[in-house]
Amino acid sequence: MAFDERLAARVQKALAPRRNVTERKMFGGVCYLLDGHMACGIVDNKLMVRGAAEDTAAWLRTPHVKPMDFTGRPLKGFVYVEHGGTKTAAQLKQWIERAAAFAESQPPKKNVKR
Repeated sequence: MAFDERLAARVQKALAPRRNVTERKMFGGVCYLLDGHMACGIVDNKLMVRGAAEDTAAWLRTPHVKPMDFTGRPLKGFVYVEHGGTKTAAQLKQWIERAAAFAESQPPKKNVKR
């Protein structure tokens, strides 16, 4: 699986204070789950961010943000953030916090491995 390992290391560092994070290989990259709910990930050289559909519509009006079209059709609630949107630690943290807030707002999953 080829994905931007430097970006993955930055995401891991941003998520490090949380104790509810697991990492899983998905979508040809790596995804980060909080209490079993997907929050974000790295696909190729892009940050993948999950959020509520009503939030992602607004996010798509932000520079460097594109629909996640992994299957050829945009996935609801997912966007790609290209390199220009994650250059600084502050930019990356903002996206990570958005994804984490959404994941942590989901109902608890049963049998989550930690």
